[in-house]
Amino acid sequence: MLSLVSGCNRCSTVGQTQTTLTLICFSLQVLSGCAVIVRGQPRGGPPPERQINLSNIRAGALARRAVQGQPDTKDTPDEPWAFQAREFLRKKVIGKEVCFTVENKTPQGREYGMVYLGKDNSGENIAESLVTEGLATVRREGIRGNNPEQARLCDLEDQAKAAKKGLWTEGGGAHTVRDLKYTIENPRNFVDSLHQKPVNAIIEHVRDGCIVRALLLPDYYLVTVMLSGIKCPTFKREADGSETPEPFSAEAKFFTESRLLQRDVQIILESCPNQVILGTILHPNGNITELLLKEGFARCVDWSMAVYTQGAEKLRAAERSAKERKVRIWKDYVAPTANLDQKDRQFVAKVMQVVNADAIVVKLNSGEHKTIHLSSIRPPRLEGEEKNKDKDKRFRPLYDIPYMFEAREFLRKKLIGKKVNVTVDYIRAATSAMETGGVPAFPERTCATVTIGGINIAEALVSKGLATVIRYRQDDDQRSSHYDELLAAELANVSGRSEAVVEYVFSGSRLKLYMPKETCLITFLLAGIECPRGSRNMPSGMQVAEPYSEEATIFTKELVLQREVEVEVESMDKAGNFIGWLHIEGVNLSVALVDNALSKVHFTAERIGTFYLWLIWSEPRMNEGSGRLRSLWANYEEKPKEEVAQLTEEKERVAKYRAVYVTEITDGLHFFAQDVETGTKLESLMESMRGEIAAQPPVEGSFTPRRGDFCIAKFGDGEWYRARIEKIESPAKVHVYYIDYGNREILSSTRLAALPPAFSTRTLLPQATEYTFAFIQVPQDEDARTDAVDSVVRDIQNTQCLLNVEYSGIVCPHVTLQFADSKDDVGLGLVKEGLVMVDVRKEKHLQKMVSDKHAHLNIWRYGDFRDDDADEFGYRR
Repeated sequence: MLSLVSGCNRCSTVGQTQTTLTLICFSLQVLSGCAVIVRGQPRGGPPPERQINLSNIRAGALARRAVQGQPDTKDTPDEPWAFQAREFLRKKVIGKEVCFTVENKTPQGREYGMVYLGKDNSGENIAESLVTEGLATVRREGIRGNNPEQARLCDLEDQAKAAKKGLWTEGGGAHTVRDLKYTIENPRNFVDSLHQKPVNAIIEHVRDGCIVRALLLPDYYLVTVMLSGIKCPTFKREADGSETPEPFSAEAKFFTESRLLQRDVQIILESCPNQVILGTILHPNGNITELLLKEGFARCVDWSMAVYTQGAEKLRAAERSAKERKVRIWKDYVAPTANLDQKDRQFVAKVMQVVNADAIVVKLNSGEHKTIHLSSIRPPRLEGEEKNKDKDKRFRPLYDIPYMFEAREFLRKKLIGKKVNVTVDYIRAATSAMETGGVPAFPERTCATVTIGGINIAEALVSKGLATVIRYRQDDDQRSSHYDELLAAELANVSGRSEAVVEYVFSGSRLKLYMPKETCLITFLLAGIECPRGSRNMPSGMQVAEPYSEEATIFTKELVLQREVEVEVESMDKAGNFIGWLHIEGVNLSVALVDNALSKVHFTAERIGTFYLWLIWSEPRMNEGSGRLRSLWANYEEKPKEEVAQLTEEKERVAKYRAVYVTEITDGLHFFAQDVETGTKLESLMESMRGEIAAQPPVEGSFTPRRGDFCIAKFGDGEWYRARIEKIESPAKVHVYYIDYGNREILSSTRLAALPPAFSTRTLLPQATEYTFAFIQVPQDEDARTDAVDSVVRDIQNTQCLLNVEYSGIVCPHVTLQFADSKDDVGLGLVKEGLVMVDVRKEKHLQKMVSDKHAHLNIWRYGDFRDDDADEFGYRR
């Protein structure tokens, strides 16, 4: 176990200046080569602390980081020999009993004195040791001739100079200045490059019981590390900047601080989700993670326990020990099976019937029959719209729900007529239909772990993909006693992202991948795009390469060749090649190719759906503006305007208005709208999704956001909505776009969670579509544009209107919009009010509205500026 002796006389206040006070304490932290923090004896909580500055000497100042938010400040490096002085002092005093005398106290409260190793001033004088080693200089300006201690310091300094020690060596000591690295450009790559090998480190700061700041040696990386697998009570930061401690947060911090602060340790960096480095700190006297759990200062957290390399079962055992002893945060803990006798908690029984994929009927030794439900798993079930299909048909769950029969058969073949070991994990209380919001009522259920021949039946079901693991709130202890094994089995089986290594690049969109988990090579085709083909030998001869195929191949090679990537398989072609998405460091390769004009969006992307919108949003940017065309779009030519004009004259405008609901209006006078026709589908999906979330709330912090991923986000009203991640600045600043409403927001990653598959964009496409007004020009002047936007917001936001698409645009369709009741044209109203200008290059039936400028309303109040003063006033025709 880790330990630190902490008995000493209580640190008391100091009297007047020049009064000497001698106290015994323990060294907690070394701030520099001439300043230490000492701590007294804990009595009823963390003990008081005092900073003691060594009298009559000065050591070099350590490096300081620039103050964030103050651009006029900058990083300052170590002074020569400053870090060596700090290290000398740290190794001398940290964790050891010391005696100090306070000789002087300034009006500002700074205390100066001498520090000695041991219980009295007969021990080693720390200041003299520093001067002897040439790591500190003597402040000779305050020396009194009749003070023997000060005279001794001067003699020791002269001896160090003569011996050319430390500061007095030739060369100035530039080699002693550290190259401190405060930030890591790519934390995930940095963590992966260490391959979970222990790294020597010094703990420089303890934020709370499970978050520390560590200096990694020998390269001097200063990183923040969160302990994997646990969460301690913390200090909540309020809006005014103050901190409110949670119960036992100060005690947990003291527990970690007294054992690790400024100690030499080893750290295993295990993962880096969402730019947060997770790790395990190893000390010669023990593992702080397990100790915090055992002493009741922390609880296990599922989302980070999966990366813990020292054995998750040890953490569960330590937490279980604290729960049984009801210490600290578990003082009010009540076990789920506390009311059961031992004979009812564990027993052997014979399986008589398999009810369904998660329930069996067993016969006890007493002859009684009892229904047992497998803990923490959910059998196959219908998702999304499947529930509403064929309502008139007689529904037979065992045969009509996919894989339900296979799951039942798996249990029947394994268990029927055999004896099994049953360990009751919890009793699920009975529920009524009213409590579950329309879900059928359930009687009280006994949930247990069932094993046969040492095999956990629930784990076997999950590993074969015949059941899923239920997610719980972090404080919900009604779960399987082997919950971690269930999660591991599901993770191994789930068909999501898999790790791979790119072994060869055939073309821009065709690659050879090695799958480490499956130990096999596969041919992988990028989904959703059409990449130029290279030259190939055909029976009829050499097929000529398509334009820019070589550039696309080079781009893919430079980005992914022999790199570790993540792949999502969507389907297979007839030749057995896998088709899907490839991600490297958060970048979707399909989107990157389109974004760099080296590929086009394939029509199958819409059917696949996952990244379809991202692809089509990337493609238009590559063919806008003839002066910026590149690669595949280099030969793109815009249709002559004369042809459009002729077409307009030959073909009358077709008006097919449909009802929409306007949900969001942007500062650029674009707006987002939902089709009223599909509104009921969205309402049904949202109701079902929120019901499932309420039943299984997401684990806070368990979701790792990646740019382009779909997720669910908690809006300001406390409800969850479907969203897409657009940008990640930091864990606290994730830019999301609400795909069903069109608005955007910056959220903390703790307010995001994975989008349940039943409510994905395959089930229902994003409902918010972006539009802009046809036939009008948005003012370039910011004030004028704001007036127009404010008017539109007042008139149409959160209202039902009629919409007609007039023509397509680079970013979104151009439409006309009418009020649902009066059928008045919204754009025409803006022109009449003088808030916008008519686009004279388009349809001519609105050109008559230009005459309204003579009313001198709004942007026309200074007359017609469009011909002569456009550049000066910031307007363009």
